[in-house]
Amino acid sequence: MKKGVPTASTVPTADEPTVLVIDDDPLTRGALSSLFRSVGLSVRTFASARELLEHPLPTVPSCLVLDVRLPRLSGFDLQAELSRLGLKIPIIFITGHGDIPMSVKAMKAGAVDFLTKPFRDQEMLEAVTRALERDLKHRREEQSNLDNQTRFESLTPRERQIMSLVTAGLMNKEVAFRIGISEMTVKIHRGHVMRKMGTKSLADLVLIAENLGIRGQEK
Repeated sequence: MKKGVPTASTVPTADEPTVLVIDDDPLTRGALSSLFRSVGLSVRTFASARELLEHPLPTVPSCLVLDVRLPRLSGFDLQAELSRLGLKIPIIFITGHGDIPMSVKAMKAGAVDFLTKPFRDQEMLEAVTRALERDLKHRREEQSNLDNQTRFESLTPRERQIMSLVTAGLMNKEVAFRIGISEMTVKIHRGHVMRKMGTKSLADLVLIAENLGIRGQEK
């Protein structure tokens, strides 16, 4: 690694971010571990892809710093295996033998960055910061979707029906005619839906319905 001036990560620290380093060279693992710990990041190191797969991934914002050339299971093989398992974690590839086709392959498969050794410390820290921010955003979105699903399940069958129809663009009177109740009753149910789903506008409710896949899906 080329030396630079390390700067602290700008990633929010509500949960302690963790960097997973996978490289068969102990000197590289040690240098990267020291670099990341110097800016307050938690680090776990592995000598092979197989070793990583034997351990659960962190439940906090995290990323992989992954050597392309590893024994038995390569970095690209590990990327494909994690994808197959549905495990989404940002990856920064590192290699001493990089080329353009290799980097294009990595980025097309979803890698955050592709760094060729020797790289500057600051270059690595910036890549890791981007990766951790991406993972934090993904985790927040997943938690938000889970919360919305839980709220949706708290609705009565009638409230779910009305949520589906109003988010599809139907006016209250149209919903009332469609399901055979009064417009006032629709308004009352709609108010309950807004309160239970924690929304203040129809636009917010439409976005949630879209993410849940129930917009216009009358049941």
